[in-house]
Amino acid sequence: MLLLAVICILSISVVAYHYAVYPLLLYIAIRIKRLLYGKTTDVQVPYLPEVTFLVAAYNEEDFIEEKIKNTLSLHYPKELIHYIFITDGSTDRTNELIRLYPQITLLYEPQRAGKTAAINRAMSYVQTPFVVLSDANTILNSDAAILLMSHFRYPDTGAVAGEKKVISTTGGAESQGEGMYWKYESLLKKWDAELYSVMGAAGELIAVRTSVYDPLPTDTILDDFMLSFNMNMKGYRVLYEPAAYAQETASASLPEEYKRKVRIAAGGYQSMSRLLPLLNPFKYPKITWQYVSHRVLRWTLAPLGLLLAIISNMLFLIIASPESSFYQVLLITGILQLCFYTAALMGYLLAIRETKVKYLYIPFYFVFMNFAVFAGSFKFFRKKQSAAWERSKRSVAVS
Repeated sequence: MLLLAVICILSISVVAYHYAVYPLLLYIAIRIKRLLYGKTTDVQVPYLPEVTFLVAAYNEEDFIEEKIKNTLSLHYPKELIHYIFITDGSTDRTNELIRLYPQITLLYEPQRAGKTAAINRAMSYVQTPFVVLSDANTILNSDAAILLMSHFRYPDTGAVAGEKKVISTTGGAESQGEGMYWKYESLLKKWDAELYSVMGAAGELIAVRTSVYDPLPTDTILDDFMLSFNMNMKGYRVLYEPAAYAQETASASLPEEYKRKVRIAAGGYQSMSRLLPLLNPFKYPKITWQYVSHRVLRWTLAPLGLLLAIISNMLFLIIASPESSFYQVLLITGILQLCFYTAALMGYLLAIRETKVKYLYIPFYFVFMNFAVFAGSFKFFRKKQSAAWERSKRSVAVS
């Protein structure tokens, strides 16, 4: 019984640390840093180097013209910006539509090898000191390129992450949940960057110092994640510019969102297996705590903690005597957990009926996201996750 109580308390503690205590400690660390060194007021000093805007697209005929028009309308000196679109493997009208715009360099090979392989190939054509990577299904604000480039005036900046904004067009759980999740992630990203570096940039919008980019293994699932931490391992920071943002619509349905989350989780396990040196705080003292607390726990002990907490809690209450010193404490935690999972179940039942109850989406999406982590880990260990990106169906595109 004591063992069950210990397992339950440790499991709850891990989950609480990851989702609540770490953000609190991160904020405290930032406040201490501000007291010691003063608050960083990053005034956007104009810095306009030559830059290449790179987009990897696969069968995007329904959205590619909107993406092109948005790209060409970015506020940046026209003589200093170049455009490359790479569409390897595309079989629809994407190439035909891109060829209507002579200012864009189109790279195409019939063989589809995945997004990472496409970006590696495209980067060999980049002749500028900086490159902005943007997903084909996103719309950027007009000042995005200028804002991202302003941070490269610092020589230790290896990359700059933009903001991802999820646009809700249906109001469903997949859009409400993803939107709330990204608000939480954006806050952590802001604090992570202020302390030292972003813990993994979102591939929807990221600017890179070309000379620091190393080709990634072509079977890489999360290219943006690996790119960010490769920069860190070389001693470069990945900064954050929330005013430069990429808008995209949420997944079209819960099954599509689930497929996307499973792929991300499988990619997370692959990335962790390739970033083992980052677990050594003596070698990477500036990054290990943030990396483990924000990323490693997200895909390992936090989901496992959720599962062990409810199982051990229920078993303890069944087996233990009500007179046990731990009983009353675990009775309360058990009731709270049951209430939470009941709310998640209600959120799920309402979600599949497309009924909007916003506050039930929070527990539902939380459980949904962690369940996808388990599925993604199984896919990784069984080597069932392909590096070739699978286009998740999205709701109506933003304009």
